[in-house]
Amino acid sequence: MAREEVVRLFRSAQEDPALRERLNTAANPEMFVQMAKELGYDFTVEEWKQVTGFQVEEFKANLSEIPGL
Repeated sequence: MAREEVVRLFRSAQEDPALRERLNTAANPEMFVQMAKELGYDFTVEEWKQVTGFQVEEFKANLSEIPGL
């Protein structure tokens, strides 16, 4: 389920520049996940990392640069 949520968020952000910009303001993975939850997407930081292959230090990449989705 978490994979589908991450992919759904990624696709929504690809289609909505305002959403993408908002999510890109997150200072850290925890803030990003909290923002996503407020928008109706349900996944944890660990699930986000597993789906995207991100490491914490890689989180600074823009959402539009997520590999593999």
